[in-house]
Amino acid sequence: MLIDFHTHIFPPRIAPRAVASLKAGVKRETGGDSVNYTDATYDGLLRSMDENGVDISVVMPIVTNPEKPDGVNDYAKNVRNGRVVSFASVHPMQKDAPDAVKRIREYGFIGIKMHPEFQHCYIDSKESMAVLKAAEREGLYVTLHAGADIGMPPPVHCTPKRLKNALSELKGDRIIAAHLGGWRQWDDVEEYLVGTPIYMDTAFIADYIDPAQCARIIKTHGRILFGSDSPWEEPRYTLEFLMSLGLDGEIIEKIKHKNAEEILGR
Repeated sequence: MLIDFHTHIFPPRIAPRAVASLKAGVKRETGGDSVNYTDATYDGLLRSMDENGVDISVVMPIVTNPEKPDGVNDYAKNVRNGRVVSFASVHPMQKDAPDAVKRIREYGFIGIKMHPEFQHCYIDSKESMAVLKAAEREGLYVTLHAGADIGMPPPVHCTPKRLKNALSELKGDRIIAAHLGGWRQWDDVEEYLVGTPIYMDTAFIADYIDPAQCARIIKTHGRILFGSDSPWEEPRYTLEFLMSLGLDGEIIEKIKHKNAEEILGR
């Protein structure tokens, strides 16, 4: 069983434009090209799942415009089925953000995605904290883009230290910090986040983290979810990287599906 807890798709009519925009951001910030391994559509995700041996994918939509949050979540409602689970999304700056969190629970979602870089809002700001506290009240999981983003300029809005600040007012056991707690900020992850109640995922880290540090974080922290960041990384590549770390079989099984099954109630 393999559950990919970090994937992205877009409605077919906007997927080409969205992918092109994201790739342009990477080009602008790094000077290099990026590769998308699917067309970032629902059908493309299903094809990739079949090709990569993924049983269940969890989609992470992102509301980037606080004035128009509903379209993203309306689409998220319609892509849920036995093989695809979708979170919803809330923008911390939308006028009714805490109420939107409550509605998301009523719609049957189990979690929301926040992306502090795309949403230009620090994770320990009063606006973000209002969303995180509302999600905690409603029993929702929250996946956060954590650390830098390859296609976005500084400043970083969800550093490990800022997330630790936020956790001082939260239980934190339903927070999922993507990219192993903070993309390309893993020294700070070890200082501030390892050992806290949060989950972390493995999305888009394979080519950027020292394998020894990655293995150490995984073994020490324990609450790790498999994530590929599809379409930006193929699940088989993520899995091959994890298998190369010398982790014992039980840790691998927890990452591949057991930890995710607890969240999904399966």
